[in-house]
Amino acid sequence: MFCKLTLAAALGMALIAPAWADPYPSKPIRLVVPYAAGGNADIAARVVARKLSEGLGQPIVVDNRGGANGGIGTDAVAKSAPDGYTLLMVASGPIVVNPVFYAKVPYDPVKDLAPISQILTYQYALVVPGASPVKSVGELVEAARAKPGTMTYGSAGTGAGGHLAGEMLAWTTSTKMIHVPYKGNAPALNDLLGGQLSFTFDTVTTAAPHVRGGGLRALAVSGPRRASALPQVPTMQELGYKGFDITQFVGLMAPAKTDPAIVRRLHQEVVKALKSPDVIERLQVEGGNDLVGSTPEAFAATITRELAMYRKLVTDAKIQPE
Repeated sequence: MFCKLTLAAALGMALIAPAWADPYPSKPIRLVVPYAAGGNADIAARVVARKLSEGLGQPIVVDNRGGANGGIGTDAVAKSAPDGYTLLMVASGPIVVNPVFYAKVPYDPVKDLAPISQILTYQYALVVPGASPVKSVGELVEAARAKPGTMTYGSAGTGAGGHLAGEMLAWTTSTKMIHVPYKGNAPALNDLLGGQLSFTFDTVTTAAPHVRGGGLRALAVSGPRRASALPQVPTMQELGYKGFDITQFVGLMAPAKTDPAIVRRLHQEVVKALKSPDVIERLQVEGGNDLVGSTPEAFAATITRELAMYRKLVTDAKIQPE
């Protein structure tokens, strides 16, 4: 009799279990972008989120939380519940630059976050206002030498890729240039377009439309290869600045201890999204990015490698927090 009752109870539990454990995802997902709206990571987040939403069958709400070179939003996700409903679309800065740039950050990018997939890699365009008299990198450097400390450039924040590219330019040319940090690429770009800055290293994605429209003039790109969105613009290395290479990533992450099954599901959806023709058109053809879609393990290896690379750059160029 006891065995029959136990079997009946087990069957009853099996029948009602699905009502307890909803399949993932069963509610909207919050995607934190730790920058102001309008930058490269934000654009990637919104383009990819639409496809992920279709594949997952739930809305994905983009939440811009800028500040501290992406550190504020990144820390918020690192401290969120590891349930798959709070995710992070982040660029390199908070993950591989902040931890080696600052004496202390409130999160550990390796221990507190779980890599899901590297979405893309991107580079920067060295741009000046369209009305600027500066027509080449050489002229920019000469202007900086003629009037030390008068050439200003903006970035998404202290330690951001645009800041590091500017510091590398100053270091390799023995010039003094003034860095102006912002809470994202978009406000820095707005001030450049308005003539309040001398130049910036802006992401190719956000700079290219303004270059094509005449609002900006591109002098060079920061990576080892020309950008597909600006094929006529030479690389810094082509112009004789040997070893000049600032390329960064945008990737999807979750709080540490997120269920590996959720991580795998999200990775699969990312790979599908990056194969969509409209995503390729917007992020690769128009934006000049290289789409990746790496596995969580490969993304983790990239993070480890770039932490070491940026530690060396910050040390060699003697870059200090401002």
